[in-house]
Amino acid sequence: MPQHDWVLGTDRNTEALARILSASSELVSRKGFEAFTVEAVAAELHCSPATVYRRAGGKAAILERLVSLFAQRIVGSIREAITGLEGTERVVAAIVVALDCMRAEPLGKLIMGDIRPDHDSGAVTASPLVAKFADEMIGRHDPLAAQWLIRVTFALWYWPLKDKQAEYELVKRFAGPSVTLGLSE
Repeated sequence: MPQHDWVLGTDRNTEALARILSASSELVSRKGFEAFTVEAVAAELHCSPATVYRRAGGKAAILERLVSLFAQRIVGSIREAITGLEGTERVVAAIVVALDCMRAEPLGKLIMGDIRPDHDSGAVTASPLVAKFADEMIGRHDPLAAQWLIRVTFALWYWPLKDKQAEYELVKRFAGPSVTLGLSE
């Protein structure tokens, strides 16, 4: 029986995109965001760069999809945790769950290892998808509060407290209230 060919299969676009994203994630995991190019992904897949562009778009589109998939996995867990919560309690739960999930994700470790001041190329901190998820964590659309939530969460992600209970207390006492300060209920 012939082996299934992802390029010639019946649902080529879906399979091709999945393979491109998988190869891209692997490449980024091994070499970092800055080393990622469409040509490198094409070489990994033994196809032409034109195929990668046609099936998945350019570098920015692929990286945005990787960040989106990463964020969607985290947001699913956050949604469960914040159901029925509001205000500061909602934000505290969202931050704590986000930190646990981001620290557990292989791509999360890479993202954190690649972020330095003025160095993340906006792949995460300036991503409209990440801002949208931050709005959801807050429970309303407030771009400034969303940016603050992203930065507070990233700071705690970058500099975790060794004691999880102390980190929770820090989030409960300072981070959560600072995000919700000034939000109209």
